[in-house]
Amino acid sequence: MRARLQSHRAIIEVPAGRARPDALFPSFSSSMNAQLSSPARAVLVTGGARRLGAALCEAFARAGWHVWCQFRASGDEARALAHRLRGEGASIEAVEADITTADGRRALMAQVTAAAPLTCVVNNASAFEPDTGADFDEAAALRQIGVNLIAPLDLARQLAAQPGTHECCAIHVLDQKVYNLNPDYFSYTVSKLALERAVALQAQSLAPRLRVVGVAPGILYPSGPQAEGNFAIAANANLLRRPINPVDVAATCLFLAQTPSLTGTTVCVDNGQHLVPLPRDIMFVTDELLQKHLPA
Repeated sequence: MRARLQSHRAIIEVPAGRARPDALFPSFSSSMNAQLSSPARAVLVTGGARRLGAALCEAFARAGWHVWCQFRASGDEARALAHRLRGEGASIEAVEADITTADGRRALMAQVTAAAPLTCVVNNASAFEPDTGADFDEAAALRQIGVNLIAPLDLARQLAAQPGTHECCAIHVLDQKVYNLNPDYFSYTVSKLALERAVALQAQSLAPRLRVVGVAPGILYPSGPQAEGNFAIAANANLLRRPINPVDVAATCLFLAQTPSLTGTTVCVDNGQHLVPLPRDIMFVTDELLQKHLPA
């Protein structure tokens, strides 16, 4: 008696009750062995100098990864972060690169893979500019799409194209807003929506060499013109009624990078903010509430 496994490409026949993962999918055994026997793992964190990027660099470095902290304009912060973590015994280098151009991304990947393959890219760098569907500027929209969508897709593609057979992982940093829409920050939202859909598409397209996963944080830091008082209120506008710890987002990314069975999926790390629908961005909703309840 024989069991049949049918796909869109072929029918694979194996003896019933005797199927082995490495027999059905030859890459399974080799990729798992590569995970277990791999030398020091290396991660590239884009936008790694400040805020969530710095938390990501800290999490991976303290877990024993070699970290490439990419920056463009925040050189002092990136070098200070690298110096501090090396003082703790971590392995980290700050690397300047412009990821808004194809040449800049190619040069960056050539630099960080010159001595050893890269295991993971965390696409954290982001452009965030206010606009609406009625007044968006084409140049600004294209700029945000370039940073938030094209750069992550290209870096993931280059990660998968490295020589060798080791399994890699691309992590796209999204936003809980992709599951909780409002019309503010229109171009930013469009770019993140496209990247969220690309998590599954790239996972399908670049398997089995590359795993692709997403993480969708809620509000972590004051953004743009947001006042500290506004942020203090907005940070609690979630199901758990407390601010989201960036360390939790970084720890989730580390978990995604180190769990070889995860691909094509996104994890919300937002205290349930994506389940609290609002008509506008939380910053504007908070402003309206303050104006109503504060004395004139």
